[in-house]
Amino acid sequence: MNAYQQKWIDTLRNANLQNWLIKPQGDDIFVEMPNVTDLKLIRDNLPQTLGLISLDIDAPKERLKFIFHNGHEQFEYLLNPSNEDLTREG
Repeated sequence: MNAYQQKWIDTLRNANLQNWLIKPQGDDIFVEMPNVTDLKLIRDNLPQTLGLISLDIDAPKERLKFIFHNGHEQFEYLLNPSNEDLTREG
């Protein structure tokens, strides 16, 4: 686990998100939310929310993938994508 990933995990855990499990998954962060969580709402607000939270992260920025799961669905969000991520055809 790198320092940037650890800072994000610590910051998210300190937010006291009730019944959210936040843990490393390789070089990524896996976030398990209660199954009643609206993933569309989370996905729609995520860029702004992570942008505000990032103000508290003082480690050098690195590529970091968040994997959000609510027991039914999941989505991924890539923070600080690499050049390879940006040029990869989807």
